[in-house]
Amino acid sequence: MSGATCPRVDPQKPPALLTLTGNLGTHDPSLIAADGKVYLFQTGSRLPTKTSTDLLNWQAGSAVFSSNPSWIAAKVPGATDLWAPDISYFGGNYHLYYAASTFGSNTSCIGHATRASLAAGSWTDHGSVVCSGSGDDWNAIDPNVIVDDAGTPWLAFGSFWGGIQLLELDATGAPTGGAQRSIAARPHNGGALEGAYIVHVCGYYYLFVSWDHCCDSPWNYNIRVGRAESVTGPYSDRAGTALVDGGGTLVVAGDATWTAPGHNAVIVTASGAYNVYHALNASHANPTLRIAEIAWDTDGWPVSAGP
Repeated sequence: MSGATCPRVDPQKPPALLTLTGNLGTHDPSLIAADGKVYLFQTGSRLPTKTSTDLLNWQAGSAVFSSNPSWIAAKVPGATDLWAPDISYFGGNYHLYYAASTFGSNTSCIGHATRASLAAGSWTDHGSVVCSGSGDDWNAIDPNVIVDDAGTPWLAFGSFWGGIQLLELDATGAPTGGAQRSIAARPHNGGALEGAYIVHVCGYYYLFVSWDHCCDSPWNYNIRVGRAESVTGPYSDRAGTALVDGGGTLVVAGDATWTAPGHNAVIVTASGAYNVYHALNASHANPTLRIAEIAWDTDGWPVSAGP
């Protein structure tokens, strides 16, 4: 999303949820518009995909890989499903980053694959970009790429432990070797945040994160946000609390019908801006795609429908 873009809240028509049909089973969505379609990537076996022409009706697509890349078994023993893919376009290629890990462990890696077109061809996997292990106070999962105003791509990632990290990438999508930065954490709450997603809008970089528990009791996943003038931070919430010290303004929380909403992405089309995430049903099962209109208020803070 361009920093010049600024979809504003219309008081006469507040953001609403879209009514979705088709194949909606989804965990950790990421999406991009290309070739007259929207392509969605999600957590699952070999990275499942979906497509839509209107954001409303969704069709299942083929998985990214026919089998897990061979490097995963050696670097992340026990990893089966691949997690939290992120899709972006820069340097003349589509870039897909994804995570290999096991639940509750920070022996994890983020992998990287590219292709020139989403309409034709296949993915070329480039192996791991960054890995974490038992001696690290961070976890190499939940990747997200933001391209800044200068055209430089940055990789945000992290879950629990020391929180969200940021690495500079080069035009090929590989790390430049620059310092790894911490941009969000919850040091007073057991580190319970993950799922970073950065967008540039209304003159700020907005860092969305998901707090608390996605996949176990008390099923209280929720979406938070902070903002900064630079992609590298410092990010603060609406109250002025730094995100590295546990700050985060609430954007979407669950209710009795849809629980644990989180791991969001934001997409802008000709018809508006949308907050895309998954939520569980009232029994905390069946992660399902949710898409809500999102806009920014007069103080420059996002307002999203939900859950």
